[in-house]
Amino acid sequence: MNDLNPFLEPGALVRHPDRPDWGLGQVQSMIGHRITVNFEHAGKVVIDGRIIGLLSDFD
Repeated sequence: MNDLNPFLEPGALVRHPDRPDWGLGQVQSMIGHRITVNFEHAGKVVIDGRIIGLLSDFD
């Protein structure tokens, strides 16, 4: 399985495609396929980058 988020880096602003209620998130760290994101309304969540393609938010 490939990483769906190859261009993300810590500090990037993202949104979860299936959980818009989580709001805007900021990537905290990336270790292998594990991406830790701090979301406005869900707090810190670890995402499996092989399964979920996070959406970049440039605003």
